[in-house]
Amino acid sequence: MNRIVFSMVEKLKLAGGVALGLLAGVGLAVGVARISDTGHVAAQIPPMDTTDVPRAVPAAGQVALSFAPVVKAAAPAVVNVYTAKVDRRPRSANEAFIQQFFGGAPVQPRVSQSLGSGVIVGADGLIITNNHVVDGADQILVALADRREFKARVLFADPRLDLALLKVDTGGAVLPVIRMADSDRVEVGDVTVAIGNPFGVGQTVTTGIVSALARTGIGVSDWQFFIQTDAAINPGNSGGALLDARGRLIGVPTAIYSRDGGSNGIGFAIPSKMVRVFLNAAEKGKLVSGWIGVEGEALTADTAKQLGLDRPGGLLVTAVVPGSPGARAGIKPGDVLRSVDGKEVANGGQLRYSLATEGVGKTLSVQLWRNGANTQVPVTLAPPPENPPRTITRIAGRSILTGVTVANLSPAYAQELGAGLPEQGVVVVAIDQGAPAAQFLRPGALIETLGGQPVRSVADVVRLSGAGALLVRFAVGDQRAECGVNNLGGLSCRS
Repeated sequence: MNRIVFSMVEKLKLAGGVALGLLAGVGLAVGVARISDTGHVAAQIPPMDTTDVPRAVPAAGQVALSFAPVVKAAAPAVVNVYTAKVDRRPRSANEAFIQQFFGGAPVQPRVSQSLGSGVIVGADGLIITNNHVVDGADQILVALADRREFKARVLFADPRLDLALLKVDTGGAVLPVIRMADSDRVEVGDVTVAIGNPFGVGQTVTTGIVSALARTGIGVSDWQFFIQTDAAINPGNSGGALLDARGRLIGVPTAIYSRDGGSNGIGFAIPSKMVRVFLNAAEKGKLVSGWIGVEGEALTADTAKQLGLDRPGGLLVTAVVPGSPGARAGIKPGDVLRSVDGKEVANGGQLRYSLATEGVGKTLSVQLWRNGANTQVPVTLAPPPENPPRTITRIAGRSILTGVTVANLSPAYAQELGAGLPEQGVVVVAIDQGAPAAQFLRPGALIETLGGQPVRSVADVVRLSGAGALLVRFAVGDQRAECGVNNLGGLSCRS
């Protein structure tokens, strides 16, 4: 069975000591600024190079000499990222028991080490990489192509995008900066050059082509819209550079599709346009995507035929929030949303990407299929509202949800939590260790019924839990299940 393998590898040594103290994590992944002094991030973002790339088939006898000039220009801006994490937990139950009751020497910390790559985007020391490369690290070391080394800290990270922004103190030195291209202008078949540090062997260059665009359903990022390439990408390439033939950044490699953890010619990169959105969000400390208040589902072949379309393609609108930008533009349930500003929308992931890469307040042209014809409507993006309030509540008392923390979903909170959650309902955000529901629930699950009664708000959960409800029905993605206390006092579940 094929699987997604993040481009990371452990067992590499770091120079110098390791800082103590683990970084704390909270509930569901949310992009937060870890260091408050984000500085002038926006001012450091490289300008976008929108120059068209001439494309021509080589003439007979013509020889492509070398990618060396491209590599020489871009490689100095690609770095190696080394991380270390200290784990002071007891290695076994016996060790914990002896330490608790008999004292003795403190537990010796274990240090896990890993590596990845990064790209310099600010001459004063701003570096972009994947969040999974540095998540939870106690020490981060950045090594440049010219062998200079700097300690780094995380300025801003967003696990939903799997991106992190690092800062190094250059001591006044000016670092080489990568050039950025507009990833929306990339075409299938374009030549790609990947630069990274696979398996820790050192900076390595591989080449290939763009194999596909707008890849979704990969399970890596909430805004799924990846560039696929056959350039060799291996563990350690994460956070590095995917370049076009002119040496401009078109994507950040983040995952590979592999049976054994090595490259099989199917790699995925976060488009540079999304990287720019992330860099602009770093200035504010939070990523806020545009919202239109429209929900839908991917169009199937049967539904497309019923609606008079010759092929599936588009998002069948199932709900429109009253008073939302979509409602003001006249979008209605039953419409098929086919494109946004000329970019095809085939599923919810592509719609989220299209909205995320445009600023709040921008007016977009949305193409709809309605009554057997295409129509264009202008929609102005708005910030997502937090209505109803999230009302985060830990359930007490004696019920099947005792020890479970729940919250109301809203457009703003659903976007903050990510994972493609709907914009209404009750979501599980945390579960106490040892709580009955810890055996079958996980954060991100939606509570649908409790004690056989429908749940629409946190207030419903509190009321029904107070009545001692012992049966809960919930959904995780497209999967639904029902769990309850049986006659023997144990738990039973059915889908």
